[in-house]
Amino acid sequence: MKYFAVCLLLVAALPLWGAWAQQPVTADASVDFVSRYVWRGLDIGNTASLQPTVAVNYSGAQFGAWGAYTMFSDHSDVDEIDLWLSYTHAIENKVTLTALVTDYYFPNKGVRFFNFNDYDDPSGAGAHTLEVGGTIGGPEKFPLSFSGFVNVYNDAGNNTYFQLDASFALDATTLDLFVGAAGGSKENPAYYGTDDLEVINLGVTAGREIRVSESFTIPLSVSFILNPEAEIAYLVAGISL
Repeated sequence: MKYFAVCLLLVAALPLWGAWAQQPVTADASVDFVSRYVWRGLDIGNTASLQPTVAVNYSGAQFGAWGAYTMFSDHSDVDEIDLWLSYTHAIENKVTLTALVTDYYFPNKGVRFFNFNDYDDPSGAGAHTLEVGGTIGGPEKFPLSFSGFVNVYNDAGNNTYFQLDASFALDATTLDLFVGAAGGSKENPAYYGTDDLEVINLGVTAGREIRVSESFTIPLSVSFILNPEAEIAYLVAGISL
């Protein structure tokens, strides 16, 4: 019976597979230069950062790698490589649902890449922290999005983070208003700098295209970021190529 059920599922999936097979596979590559790497209200490395990205896209699914490398300091221990896998599904009225799994890895922490120990392993924690999350994006007429994330592996506190974004267009400039909060953790409060629910990421990002020639523009962004819990603010500029 179980083999019959498997065959039935395969036959039922054939039309869907045919639709997927018609979808093109695309690849993207880019690099960002930012004056500070500020992640969820936290300054990582206290220096400018070079951030390359490579990704492959197929029928709503995306697999990619993103990195961050300190440019003008000796804090190479915070250099970072993240692998992610996501799937985005569009529903009515241009509302989108995205599921995301991210693997955070720091190559210069002195832990080998293939060490996948959990935080409580007797021989020490491994090189990877796994996070799962999701985003609900609003329709065009109501440009809000809500995201939530939780660490599910190699974090004793299973730290959580939530963010609400609102995006607007003003002539040639886009504005993204955001507010993000950490759920807090008694077991690992150092992760987001709090052991209780606190707003740690509040601000606005303005973006526009800088025209270099008729066929070439450079995206520019400037962000004002306030971390109310740490009582510190950042003004970050970035360009993308």
